[in-house]
Amino acid sequence: MTRPVTPTLVADQVYEVLENAILTGTLESGSPLRVRDLAAMVGTSVMPVREAIRRLEEARLATRIPHKGAVVRTFTAIELIHIYDVRTILEVQAATQGAPNVSRKNLREMESSCEKMQEAVAEGRIIDALDLDEEVLRTLYRASGNPVLVSIIEQLWLQCRPYKVIGATEALAKNDNTLWTPQPALVQALIDGDTAATTTITADSLASALRRLELRLETQ
Repeated sequence: MTRPVTPTLVADQVYEVLENAILTGTLESGSPLRVRDLAAMVGTSVMPVREAIRRLEEARLATRIPHKGAVVRTFTAIELIHIYDVRTILEVQAATQGAPNVSRKNLREMESSCEKMQEAVAEGRIIDALDLDEEVLRTLYRASGNPVLVSIIEQLWLQCRPYKVIGATEALAKNDNTLWTPQPALVQALIDGDTAATTTITADSLASALRRLELRLETQ
C-alpha cells in the first residue's frame, strides 16, 4: 500500500489499492478509513481518497459509522451465510443457463484458467488462484447471455472475498486441495455436454463452501 500513485486516473488507482488491501486482509475488518492517513499512505491528495472511499461504500466493502467515519465492513456470521444462500440460487441458475451455450473457445479458456489456477495453488499464490477460479466460473456464467445475473454474482463474490482468502489460506496450510477440485470437474462436465452434472457440481461446490464457513464459525 505504500507505492506512490501516478496522477493519471488517480481516484481509480486509489480505489484499486484500497480494494486490494481489503480483499487481501491488509486492511482488516473494522479498520478505520481515515482520509488523511490513506492519502499519505498512497501518496496522493485527499480528494481521490474520498472518492475511493465513497466507491468502497457503494461496493459494500466499507460502511460509515456515525461520529466515526468510514471503516472496512465487517460481515456477521449470518450475513455471510445469507450471501452464500443467495450465491447458490443465482450461480446454479447461471450454470444451468450457461452450460448449453458454452463454445469450444470458452472451453479452451476455462481449461487454461484451470491449469493456471493449479500452478498458482502449487506456488502458494492464493489471490491469483481465487481470481482464476472466478474466471472459470465467469466464462460459464457469461454464456447464459444474462449480464445482469453475472453482475450480481460478481458483486457477491466481491463481498465475500476476504472470507475466501482466509479459507483458502487455511486450506493451503492444511494441504487441503478440495477447494480446487470442482473447477476441472466442471470443465469436464461441459466437455461431455452434461448440463445436469454442471449444475450439480456448481451446487455441491457452494454447499461445501457453506459447510466450511459454518464449521469455522462453530469453532470460533
